[in-house]
Amino acid sequence: MRSDAMKKGLEKAPHRSLFKALGITDQELERPIIGVVNSFNEIVPGHIHMRELVEAVKAGIRMNGGTPVEFPAIAVCDGIAMNHAGMKYSLASRELIADSVEVMSMAHPFDGLVLVTACDKMVPGMLMAAARLDIPAIIFSGGPMLAGRHRGRDLSLSNIFEAVGAVRAGKMTEAELVEIEESVCPGCGSCAGMFTANSMNCLTEALGMALPGNGTIPAVSAARRRLAKLTGMRAVDLVREDLRPSQVMNEKAFANGLALDMALGCSTNTVLHLPAIAREAGVEISLDLINRVSERTPNLCKLSPMGPYFMQDLDEAGGVSAVLRELADHGLVDGSALTVTGRTLGENVARAEVRRREVIRSVEDPHSPSGGIAILYGNLAPGGAVVKKAGVAPEMLRHRGPARVYNSEEEAVQAIMGGAINKGDVIVIRYEGPKGGPGMREMLTPTAAVAGLGLDKDVALITDGRFSGATRGASIGHITPEAAEGGPIAVLRNGDMIEIDIPNGRLDVLLDEGELAARLEKWTRPEPRVRKGYLARYAAMVTSAGMGAVFKKPE
Repeated sequence: MRSDAMKKGLEKAPHRSLFKALGITDQELERPIIGVVNSFNEIVPGHIHMRELVEAVKAGIRMNGGTPVEFPAIAVCDGIAMNHAGMKYSLASRELIADSVEVMSMAHPFDGLVLVTACDKMVPGMLMAAARLDIPAIIFSGGPMLAGRHRGRDLSLSNIFEAVGAVRAGKMTEAELVEIEESVCPGCGSCAGMFTANSMNCLTEALGMALPGNGTIPAVSAARRRLAKLTGMRAVDLVREDLRPSQVMNEKAFANGLALDMALGCSTNTVLHLPAIAREAGVEISLDLINRVSERTPNLCKLSPMGPYFMQDLDEAGGVSAVLRELADHGLVDGSALTVTGRTLGENVARAEVRRREVIRSVEDPHSPSGGIAILYGNLAPGGAVVKKAGVAPEMLRHRGPARVYNSEEEAVQAIMGGAINKGDVIVIRYEGPKGGPGMREMLTPTAAVAGLGLDKDVALITDGRFSGATRGASIGHITPEAAEGGPIAVLRNGDMIEIDIPNGRLDVLLDEGELAARLEKWTRPEPRVRKGYLARYAAMVTSAGMGAVFKKPE
């Protein structure tokens, strides 16, 4: 076993003495040692219940003859970090999470890992670590939050962000906003819509790295506790079978993940995370591949913020397994892909069935014949841009309007809340990319403010930053090259006409080539916004959004 390097032989007597200082017995040392990564903290609602779940995981490990060893990982709450400097650290935390799991697992050679996670950057960070380490590993999520209830209506976090704009527009009273504040997030779990956290937890099932049910079983349910025990038990079997992530996360798995992504209408942040995970697994995911999968995969689900259903509805409708079965029956996923269950994806979902057709539509009757995400190119985005087209109103799929240019999220929010935006405008938020931000902030506040003001069918937003999974409307992010690297977005001016054509995959500024080239020639790189600490190092090392905003490879 891998752990023999720290426990077997005469020369490891000092090591064993330290294990005994932990209270670990000789009998426990003889068993497979399973590292349990616990991302618990007291600031993230998706992680506040992790202590209880980790105890269930550890119980499962012991039930199957293993010895669990728990260690921590950091977690950022994107909702609490939103719309201030804290959001600069959110995407950047993904690399720290992957690195810290690597450090702990190499310094203490565990035989296997259970990676207990829930929210946005923790899931891809842990999957990146699993691929990099390539030791037997399995993902377990804390599960989604239940929807909130307000005056007979189900709600999730995106609703209260939009409610702020509604108050500003005089469409809602502050008293009602307080009511929503009290009820929208009823307890633990990752926020109840198909936002980034739940998107990634669902995709772990398609990638084959989690047991069925991982993405949708509610955080508060007993079924989630049972799944925790089963995950712990399965982790020990993975060690005995020597089943490693490299056997699971291959080209088939990532193609399946992309297909599920399009069918569910997942967050645009998956376009950052799947390529980053794939890179660690030695698999290439290009923006063109994402577009090809989107073109052939129908959108079957409209979950909050795109529709009236929530994660508990998806679970009740049959969960991820039912969606995968629907796709597999029509040849849209590869059922032969191996998973951490030891069975193929097709075997895992063979008995799944759709129990609520209004939640999971059939391939013959989809919401749209193509997927929920589209990649756009044009003279404004030579390296590509990303839009959650399933969340765009039909009248905004094609749009032409004047640019309203802002050099930060704060400037844009001030303008939106101050009534400076008119119907037809295209709000441009630049210098918010991986390098320029730095950290590529999610910008739910401006998009929700536009929706709350009732302008989501009249106004588009484009940025070299990114948008939350809770964002809806014509919100186009990840514009590459970013402004800080001298991309065309850096030289836009107020009043420039921008043309958006999502059906044809285009994003252009209506300037002739000579004018655009002349502006770019005169552009000068701005001074870095951050000069010290982790963010400064991050800005120096990070690649473009088109490459998943991963760190540059060492030369």
